[in-house]
Amino acid sequence: MSAHTTFRTGGNADCYIVPRTAAELSQLIKYFKLNNLPYYIIGNGSNMLVSDKGYRGAIIDLGRNDNTELTLLGYEWVGDKLQLDAGAGCTLTTIGSVVTGLGGTGFEELTGIPGCIGGACIMNAGAYGREMKDVLTSVEVIDKNGNRKKLGKEQLELRYRGSNLMDEGYIVCRAEFELDKGEPDAIKAKCEELLNRRKESQPLEYPSAGSTFKRPEGYFAGKLISDAGLKGFGIGGAEVSAKHAGFIINKGHATSSDIYALIKHVQKTVKEASGVDLVPEVRLLGDFE
Repeated sequence: MSAHTTFRTGGNADCYIVPRTAAELSQLIKYFKLNNLPYYIIGNGSNMLVSDKGYRGAIIDLGRNDNTELTLLGYEWVGDKLQLDAGAGCTLTTIGSVVTGLGGTGFEELTGIPGCIGGACIMNAGAYGREMKDVLTSVEVIDKNGNRKKLGKEQLELRYRGSNLMDEGYIVCRAEFELDKGEPDAIKAKCEELLNRRKESQPLEYPSAGSTFKRPEGYFAGKLISDAGLKGFGIGGAEVSAKHAGFIINKGHATSSDIYALIKHVQKTVKEASGVDLVPEVRLLGDFE
């Protein structure tokens, strides 16, 4: 799985599948349900840490095949509104590039988030004060039994890094969202400004899963970690970024065990220093005990 995650770590899965359509994905889920077999859905492989022991089950990757139903992006202008229809495996970077050229505004802050639209909807991804809930209008999902359905935004219960999509174990196949009409040059300038801010403040040159911890209410995870004296602290090949303490990075040849041990050490140290419990934003897949 090191070839399929942004941490660039993780052992082998028992099976790796890349469906091309929502219908294929639905049939897969029905098959795994019928035979009581474990599976896990990924897109860009971001926001997750796979055990060095791998995963005993099937990995279903929605973001690997280009130009398939699950990665295509459609769009049309309806008056002054840009309406988009994106496959779950379409990356936020790709969407941002397309809408910038079309003059659609409202996606600028989301453009630099690593990952695909399916996972972004499920966790209500966000950055710089904007979240998916601000642009999303509906999603097509597959439930645990393999049945397909469409849900409007009001049914999703979108919240900070969560939704009922996550609670119910839904798989997002497609997402629809709407943007306002803007000035292309101004949109491009804002995207470039935000990208430069990311480059200056985040360790984009190293493999990571993005922000490692959720933001505790009333605090910032990065500041708590920095105040605890952990900037630059490492275990094996894993390190708390000296540029942004909210990121744990693969400094070189890190194992998932290194990263996991560092996550636990950061949690323990911050708890002792400030009394605040840090909750990982990164999902753990496989056996870490």
